[in-house]
Amino acid sequence: MTEVTDADFEAEVIDAELPVLVEFTADWCPPCRQMRPVLSALAVEEGDRLKVVQLDVDTNPETTNTYKVLSMPTFMVFRGGEPVKSMVGARPRRRLLEELSDVL
Repeated sequence: MTEVTDADFEAEVIDAELPVLVEFTADWCPPCRQMRPVLSALAVEEGDRLKVVQLDVDTNPETTNTYKVLSMPTFMVFRGGEPVKSMVGARPRRRLLEELSDVL
């Protein structure tokens, strides 16, 4: 899973050809750590249809503020450079896949 920053967010997410799932995360966030293996597996399994990246909110305040992220983890799906879906909080793999089905 790729980590993105304020500096490369546009290149990695906004300009991406595939839909991109961004997890806004933090090292101090237990639910974020809980989602890591789920997202890593998703990145491998759906890599041809979906790009999965993480953005650390503590070291990337510009992007975090731009998208008004207040809770961790927040998941946003970007397609064509625009956010098309937003979800807050850890969730089981099955539920995450169900919620992503309309963007995959």
